[in-house]
Amino acid sequence: MLQSGAMALDELRSLISRHARPDQSTAIDGVLISKADRPYPPSPSMSGTVLALIAQGTKRLALGDRVYEYHAGQFLVTSVDLPVNGHFTETPALGIGLTLHPPMIAELLLQAAPGDLPHIGNGAHSAIAVSDAPDEMIDAAIRLLRLLDQPRDITVLAPIIKREILWRLITSDQGAIVRQLGLANSGVIHIGRAVQWIRDHYTQPFRVEDVAQLVGMSVSAFYRNFQTVTAMSPIQFQKQIRLQQARLLLATNPNDIAGISHRVGYDSPSQFSREYRRQFGTPPSQDAVRLRV
Repeated sequence: MLQSGAMALDELRSLISRHARPDQSTAIDGVLISKADRPYPPSPSMSGTVLALIAQGTKRLALGDRVYEYHAGQFLVTSVDLPVNGHFTETPALGIGLTLHPPMIAELLLQAAPGDLPHIGNGAHSAIAVSDAPDEMIDAAIRLLRLLDQPRDITVLAPIIKREILWRLITSDQGAIVRQLGLANSGVIHIGRAVQWIRDHYTQPFRVEDVAQLVGMSVSAFYRNFQTVTAMSPIQFQKQIRLQQARLLLATNPNDIAGISHRVGYDSPSQFSREYRRQFGTPPSQDAVRLRV
């Protein structure tokens, strides 16, 4: 029997509070839990491919010019690992995350009976979406975290409950985004390959035509789908990766701004400084001081 919405969230909050660690890890593979006691400034990170369910508080995530906000009883799902800026805007905040693995999604899609899932085609969808979490998903998340109190059951029962959560996600309002992860020829899979290639070669200049050919798409289809999934052009995406990497390097080597700009792919330190300030709101020299505090 499912608990009511308020009661279910109460138990989910209690479980997260009890088991939260500073590094967000848990004893269950692919499951993270987070706890924030106070608001913090937006910080850049990679989104991962994840289902994130909020039990308390509010979180805001920015991808390009798109802003997503979700709060208690809602989930956010990301189908491509993208550079985002995020922060909790209402605290204390508690949440649980589940990493999405394409092989597991593909297996569920193969097991689904004909007609269980609507046809979604091969066109790409935005990589990020927010929705209200169905009661069944919250209930399964609770049962998953209860296993942390029964460690001997994790090996056998955790995979079963994770599959249940994925099924609830696949059949939810945002299921089309997730189902594409399990389809070998879907638009999001092609764009995911392009995203990974750009991340691996972010310091190098490239032609959009060459990346489109690499992932087996026409230039027009590639550009259109890339923009739909990531909210950025391929060149803008590369710039985001460069600037995020530069900020990480500045945190450990704050006195070598020119060298860092060159290491992440900029030929002009002045251009690097302009784009860094536009992205993070402060010049790299000032941000380096702030990062050390």
